[in-house]
Amino acid sequence: MAKEEITPSEWQIMEVLWADGAPLTSAEVYKRMQGNVGMSMRMVRVLMNRLNQKGILGYTVDEHDSRVYHYSVRKSKEECQREKSRKFVESYFEGSRKNAMAALLQSAKLTEEQLRELEEILEQCKETD
Repeated sequence: MAKEEITPSEWQIMEVLWADGAPLTSAEVYKRMQGNVGMSMRMVRVLMNRLNQKGILGYTVDEHDSRVYHYSVRKSKEECQREKSRKFVESYFEGSRKNAMAALLQSAKLTEEQLRELEEILEQCKETD
């Protein structure tokens, strides 16, 4: 299957799994999401299946009940953020990371502390080149 982008609803499910750090069933994910989003149990199952097809989740079948799947994360949040960022830059800035960064920085009001943090990040980037 071609690499597809994670949808906002799928991202909400992934947030639960990343936060927990352990394999969860769709019922466990649903319980942790209740009150935060208006998603049915069936929709949670459908989205978790899609995430599995995209290679973002894996699963094992419960040894006591073959109808129960325990889903685990295959891609870290950082990996997914990098992929999402790369696609964003390709879509809106013709692949130019420089133009994307410039647009984001020019539209933001940053504190002195935030500016220092960004300078440190830029220095780290120079060191890894």
